[in-house]
Amino acid sequence: MLEGRTDKRLFDEIEKANIESAAPLAVRMRPRNLADFIGQKHFLGPDKLLTRMLEADRLSSLIFYGPPGVGKTSLAMVIANYTKAKFHYLSAPAASVKDIRNVIAAARHRLAANRARTVLFIDEIHRFNRAQQDVLLDDVESGVLILIGATTENPYFSVNSPLISRSTVFLFEPLGEADILQLLDRAIGDSQRGLGRHDVHADKKALKFLAVMSDGDARKALTALEVGVLSQASRKPGSRIKFNLEVAKESIQQKAIAYDGTGDTHYDLASALQKSMRGSDPDATAYWLARMIAGGEDTRFIARRIAVCAAEDVGNADPMATVLAAAAVQISEFVGLPEAQLALAQAALYVACAPKSNASARAIWKAVSDVKEQPIKEVPKHLKDSHYQAAKKLGYGADYKYPHDFKDGFVQQEYLPAGAEKRYYAPKNIGYEKNIRCYLQRLQSLIQNVKPVERNAEKKDG
Repeated sequence: MLEGRTDKRLFDEIEKANIESAAPLAVRMRPRNLADFIGQKHFLGPDKLLTRMLEADRLSSLIFYGPPGVGKTSLAMVIANYTKAKFHYLSAPAASVKDIRNVIAAARHRLAANRARTVLFIDEIHRFNRAQQDVLLDDVESGVLILIGATTENPYFSVNSPLISRSTVFLFEPLGEADILQLLDRAIGDSQRGLGRHDVHADKKALKFLAVMSDGDARKALTALEVGVLSQASRKPGSRIKFNLEVAKESIQQKAIAYDGTGDTHYDLASALQKSMRGSDPDATAYWLARMIAGGEDTRFIARRIAVCAAEDVGNADPMATVLAAAAVQISEFVGLPEAQLALAQAALYVACAPKSNASARAIWKAVSDVKEQPIKEVPKHLKDSHYQAAKKLGYGADYKYPHDFKDGFVQQEYLPAGAEKRYYAPKNIGYEKNIRCYLQRLQSLIQNVKPVERNAEKKDG
């Protein structure tokens, strides 16, 4: 009987080893403890929040938010080992409400029987609909489950608010080049899980190339390393393997530009582009514009953002900015990529280098606010439409003074009801708006210099 149990245990270990050996290098090299985990020092390290939670054995449910290949799944597994909890993995696209309920039932039984905790890791939790997420609420709040949800999308938009309020959100950042190099060196030297059983001689330039091209994605870098090493090992078994720059370039795909046309990346890059134009930084403007174009953003969306910035942030300080932006809208739609990037770049860089004034934008913002929040003002009689017979009987337009009949094309008269006068447009002393400012000041001087007799005469005529 004892021999039978021993044989079964040995068989299970062999089976587990065979399955693990078939796993990709990125999976085999996942850290087994906190000391082996690389990256995310802003929340995982001495005296950092997650470390304190683990040391105090007060782990709450967690949401891991960040790009692919930065350690979300790996850290979840490390945490499960650290807490000695039962680890369950569910992939949101493939899981159902029934799967969730089964895990919850097992977790309740485990907790009641021997006080053992259960960690439920849900990959791509943003793919769960509202009903699926709601199933988790009560058991997450009561502590039956320690939920760890991983998502590449902003959880504050993609995860239910009640679930967010019951969890601690950790933002994962892309791994730095030094982190990736450390992982690659570890994989080359590890004979048990890595590539240490092969005689690998890796060139520093080749490893640095992988670190740069992977853009902080450890999975991508480790996969490229494995392809480069194993492709040579299969051709020349037992021989020295040279992993040089040429091999590295052949082992990794062309650099992918991470871009989500409807998610955070879309809005973050649009924000960066507009703020760079507003901030008069043409180099940053060119870079964020390139990111959007290379990522496949709709050129019409880019052109619209440039046009908005031209009107809002440049305005009358350089009216040509809006003209160029409008031209970029038309040209980008007419010619398409790749030529459209030329018109977009010209307009964006012109806006970035133009003098800035938001005086016209502030004027309409204030006016709209007053229209919405203050009592509506009636149009003065002399400004009302008088192009119909009944209007004359009502006195509409009768006292209107046609400015072109007067010197300099200007005459003082009221354009807002009495007592409703308010200054909305205050041109700045910059760019072309200097001229507008001077002109308005000149008109104000003309108004102030009108003789009292003339003003009284106007009042009598009214």
